[in-house]
Amino acid sequence: MNAPDLSELTRVAARIGLLSFGGPAAQIALMHKELVEDRNWLDEPTFLRALSLCMLLPGPEAMQLATYAGWRLHGVRGGLIAGGLFVLPGALIIAALALGYATYGQLPLVQALFVGIKATVIVIVLQALLKVARKALTSRAAWMIAALSFIAIFAFGLPFPLIIACAALWGYATARATPVQAPPLPAATTRQGLVRTIAIWGSLWLSPLAVLALTGHSFLTQLGLFFAKLAVVTFGGAYAVLAYMTQTVVADYGWITTAQMIDALGLAETTPGPLILVTEFVALLAGFYQGGWGMAFAAGALALWVTFIPCFLWIFLAGPLLDQIATRPRLGAALTAITAAVVGVILNLSLWFALHVAFADVNQTAIGPLSLPVPDLATLQPVALALMGLAALLLLRLDRGLPVTLAITAACAGFISVI
Repeated sequence: MNAPDLSELTRVAARIGLLSFGGPAAQIALMHKELVEDRNWLDEPTFLRALSLCMLLPGPEAMQLATYAGWRLHGVRGGLIAGGLFVLPGALIIAALALGYATYGQLPLVQALFVGIKATVIVIVLQALLKVARKALTSRAAWMIAALSFIAIFAFGLPFPLIIACAALWGYATARATPVQAPPLPAATTRQGLVRTIAIWGSLWLSPLAVLALTGHSFLTQLGLFFAKLAVVTFGGAYAVLAYMTQTVVADYGWITTAQMIDALGLAETTPGPLILVTEFVALLAGFYQGGWGMAFAAGALALWVTFIPCFLWIFLAGPLLDQIATRPRLGAALTAITAAVVGVILNLSLWFALHVAFADVNQTAIGPLSLPVPDLATLQPVALALMGLAALLLLRLDRGLPVTLAITAACAGFISVI
């Protein structure tokens, strides 16, 4: 393997960050080409073990893989550079998009264009559901976990963290794993060093929340605590936690509307970097409605901090233990169960978004212990339904790609609005 100097690592990390469109699969493929195939900075076994580790950790696996690669090549400094540059381009674009959306999003023509974007988002989530389901639902137990997860969140409104915790415990407890002798800790790794890593990065992660709480900034404290909690339960990708995020920021806190949540996802799909950057967009909008642009940028910066600082913590803590973690098959079984549960959660998200796009009025109706979203059939929106069909044709049948599909559906929605 060839070790680059820091300036070359920075240049390649910036290139990866600027070109990281298309979701985690495309981003991981890009990193494999840049780091393994073209430059031989990492060998194939190390790359695959690191990818497996990142899939076990909460948070965006592609960003954490970039962080691991930088850490492996240049220690903590390299990890900060590679991980930070993976997020920074997308974060800047998201901030600009949020500025434009908050300023012009209420104009009739802009709202019409977003009908097309919303319709496409429904199909994007459905596409993600199909991809995850093909990988995750390979046994009767996995199908059962997915079904129970869907019922728990759709019909009973149970919180996402509880569903994930139950699935992980089930997978861990029922795993039929052959014990494997774990290798000793690397010579450079000590328990004191691991504790120091937790103390430093844990303090960096949570200290802004303590300062905000002590100084009486209740909105920012509430927002920061929510996104910090979200960072700990982000297993299975951003789509898995979107239902939980929507439930909390729309139904519980009322920071934004369901329509704005769908718009946020649609715009986040067009930017480089991890899709979980949708949290920044949501925070910027929520802050703007609470107190103008000053509050918006404070909320956006806080959301970025509490979402991504723990990603560095997980990698700097778990990176030295990579070979040890690989010998823990029960952890793999827990992740398999979590992934199956994520299928049910994403199905709930698909239905939730589809109902709110296809119908103008959707109400939560209590039926005994159940709480179900029931649309008013008289408020069916045929244009939105037709645009969903068009987006499905373009994405799933004709394989036209996301940018083209978004452009076509938005243009069609805009044209219909003016005729």
